[in-house]
Amino acid sequence: MFRSLRIRDYRLFWFGMVVSNTGTWMQRVAQDWLVLVVLGGGADAVGITTGLQFLPFLLVTPFGGLLADRLPKRKLLLATNTFMGLTGLALGVLVLTGAAQIWHVYLLAFLLGVGTALDNPARQSFVGELVDRDDLTNAVALNSASFNAARLIGPGVAGVLISTIGTGPVFLVNAVSFAAPVLALMLLSKPAPETAPEPDDVSALARLAEGLRFVRGRPDLMLALLVVFGIGTFGLNFQMTTALMATEIYHRGPGAYGLLGSILAIGSLSGALLAARRSRLRQRLIVGGALGFGVMEVAAGLMPNYLLFAVTLVPIGVLTMTVLTAANGYIQTTVPAAMRGRVLSLYVMILMGGTPAGAPIIGWVADLFGARWSLLGGGILTIACTVAAVLWFARPSAAELRHPLRPAHRVLTHSAP
Repeated sequence: MFRSLRIRDYRLFWFGMVVSNTGTWMQRVAQDWLVLVVLGGGADAVGITTGLQFLPFLLVTPFGGLLADRLPKRKLLLATNTFMGLTGLALGVLVLTGAAQIWHVYLLAFLLGVGTALDNPARQSFVGELVDRDDLTNAVALNSASFNAARLIGPGVAGVLISTIGTGPVFLVNAVSFAAPVLALMLLSKPAPETAPEPDDVSALARLAEGLRFVRGRPDLMLALLVVFGIGTFGLNFQMTTALMATEIYHRGPGAYGLLGSILAIGSLSGALLAARRSRLRQRLIVGGALGFGVMEVAAGLMPNYLLFAVTLVPIGVLTMTVLTAANGYIQTTVPAAMRGRVLSLYVMILMGGTPAGAPIIGWVADLFGARWSLLGGGILTIACTVAAVLWFARPSAAELRHPLRPAHRVLTHSAP
């Protein structure tokens, strides 16, 4: 399960990411509290802040993938982590000096989102340069585990710090946390391979178009990305759906609502660790996991009481990580290194940008039909999207769904220009 951590460079990188991810989750909690309570912005201001932080995933992520394919990833990651640390430092200083205003939070949340959107494709594709191909699936799953472990730790630590010393120091802690990945990147003993230079007359837009053409020519990738779109857009709106279920259906308070988030995170962490044990990936794992996710989300929407609803969140978390780690690992093991950053940027853009785009749809469904339909509708739409992906994109490559993933050279041969 943890075999990739035996590799020194990956171990350094992984622990650096755990520290910075914990700081990022702390900042998310402190940022919402700052806007909602300290600055008195209300729920609308919190929604605007969240939207501005996720907007760059739709606008900037493709260029992050382009840079990941064009520049040495280690240098790019040093720059992005330093930049994100500076945004936390700026917000912490503004709060501690009493100068913070809501528009400051809006601006810095957007800039943090830009840094994250540029960082994510490089960070995910950089794993392939730290581990061998046989360990790549394991390393991808352990990356997901680090994110979900931080999700368990960060919010609780932030709550304690906010109640004792305020929000300002939390932002400073997040700024300092980015020193961990920066130091890890500087200590790597295995130099990252330089990206082969592309012709000078090829524009950035032409390179992005090349990446899109590559994906369009690979039905197996189109299937995986459409499945991720369905689950990310319609299924992963748990911050809203669990709040609606806890308050409107089960009539519970904020403590019970917060506990649901922790239970879901436990399931997600378990799913990531289970994924780390897999040595082979199959497309049918992506499809089967998404269908299972949709069924369990529908079941959650039908649960008669709070306890049974909380129990269903554990397998939902497991299935979420099953789909996402399988899709991410499938992309990383079947896409050439020179194209990997651009393809992963599409994956990140669809996953991270789809959730805020789908939230208004699910919210409208809940307002129209009731809170339970925030889950029933999300589960049904996830299933429908998955079935549509299989019917449309599995036809040219049906063998890929019936058999385990072939060696890389067989997967890539049919898609070479």
